[in-house]
Amino acid sequence: MTEFAALLDLTNQVLWAHFVVFLRVAPAMALFPGLGEQSIPVRFKLTLALVFTVVVTPALAPDLIKTTNSITVFVQIIFIETGIGTLIGIGLRLFLLALQTAGSIAAQVTSLSQILGSAGVTPLPAMGHLLAIGALTLGMILGLHVHLATMLVLTYDVLPTAMVPSANSVAQWGIHNVAAAFSLAFTLAAPFVIVSVLYNVTLGVINRAMPQMMVVFIGAPVITLTGLFLLFLLSPIMLRLWVEGFQAFMINPFEIDR
Repeated sequence: MTEFAALLDLTNQVLWAHFVVFLRVAPAMALFPGLGEQSIPVRFKLTLALVFTVVVTPALAPDLIKTTNSITVFVQIIFIETGIGTLIGIGLRLFLLALQTAGSIAAQVTSLSQILGSAGVTPLPAMGHLLAIGALTLGMILGLHVHLATMLVLTYDVLPTAMVPSANSVAQWGIHNVAAAFSLAFTLAAPFVIVSVLYNVTLGVINRAMPQMMVVFIGAPVITLTGLFLLFLLSPIMLRLWVEGFQAFMINPFEIDR
């Protein structure tokens, strides 16, 4: 009877540890770029969350021993861990949104925003879809989903189980990451914006010199072809910068100074 009680207690400890880790892993997986897309079935996402839970828990099991049977503490842990997992997922998701924003800016300034604008689940210009699909493919090839497990383990060093982050820290972290996402988007789209400005200035000068000339019919094909050429030329650099930023976040997700 004593051995059975010990086995039952061990089983409870194992299930508790997996449950606590699942509360943080599931929201992060639901928002992780590539694995958390709307086109992926919910059952598949749930399976991935369970698999990552099994992978992450053994590294954290000694620190996840159940020490209380209080319902109040149990409910607090559910809300706190789910909230932390959601914060991690939002931080990861912002990188994909930054890349999509960069594609939208580039398409808008090069008159390519209406081409295949309604393709996919999220309405985006063709440039946004190409960059997002390329980034997700490159990320899976480089094993960023594997680094996700390492990142989730490291988050427990900064925010242990049931530790409530301060509202001020969360606000600063959120503002910094949103600003960093927009900064990355504008940085990636900067060459297209510069070319668009030069194009419009040149078009204005030509139109002022020759008012009778229909410069739009000449300029529209030029800016379109230039935008496509820039996309072909710069997309590898844009994806490399995106991957470097994404990896930096996964290494140090909760620090503002990165």
